[in-house]
Amino acid sequence: MVRNVCGSPRCDHSGESYRWTLRPERGAPLTPEKTVVTAQDIDSSAREGLRRALLALADGKRLMGIRYSDWLLGAPSIETGIAASSMAQDEWGHARLLYSMLKDFGMDPTEVEHGRAAQEYANPPALDESPGDWAALVAASVVVDGALSVALEGFSEGVYEPARSRVPKMLVEEAFHHDLAVAWFRKLAEGSPEGRTRLCAAALSMLGSTLAWLAPADEVGQAQSASGLVPEGSVLLSHFVERYGELLARVDIDVVAVDPERDAWDSARGRGPGCPDEEVVSRARGDLNRMLLVE
Repeated sequence: MVRNVCGSPRCDHSGESYRWTLRPERGAPLTPEKTVVTAQDIDSSAREGLRRALLALADGKRLMGIRYSDWLLGAPSIETGIAASSMAQDEWGHARLLYSMLKDFGMDPTEVEHGRAAQEYANPPALDESPGDWAALVAASVVVDGALSVALEGFSEGVYEPARSRVPKMLVEEAFHHDLAVAWFRKLAEGSPEGRTRLCAAALSMLGSTLAWLAPADEVGQAQSASGLVPEGSVLLSHFVERYGELLARVDIDVVAVDPERDAWDSARGRGPGCPDEEVVSRARGDLNRMLLVE
């Protein structure tokens, strides 16, 4: 069960506009005395956790971008469609940067981006399938994109120097996503009964698997938090509750009462079972564009 174990929350205005900032009052590992510059400076078990976390973030960003892009023409208004397009571009840019950091682990970023099968993707399971309607996309923008941002912020506060130097700019752009997601969620929550019902159902369907993805409880996840690379899972879950608990309560969802879904856990990918459908992975890899590319 998700518990708020952090005492005074960082923000007491969940669902309002604010800027992402690094918050030193959290203590270690937010202001580490020593940072590590390369993955080779980390012990093997923690290094595997860091590699997995990077891949999970990059894959999550890549697929979140695709899910936003699908609503360029199908959004309720021209303005929301343009916003979704902008958010998609941000997510893809973030994914490219995160993939590039895998070079530190002896991996070829190009091969990781364009050569993997669907079964190798480490994204949050809620992104495996396309949101069926606008309410589902709005739910994903809060639950899944919100979890991605909480994970990204925790990553930026750890001892891994490349993350500390490169991630903060992403968080500035994520603040824009947060503001829009909150506005969209509130509008649906306060609108028609059907819209509210769909929003609630979609958010609930995503929460369990997303919370498990955000805070892996296996040995690999524990090793990276013990090394100061990311905060402990309980801290990340509490950050999510603080940031989105009040907003989700607008559709009668008690986040603290939602258990992370850890059944059939895939430790190699740091997520639950399943994988994205082949169509979206083909798009993520850019298969069609590469087929048409003339050298």
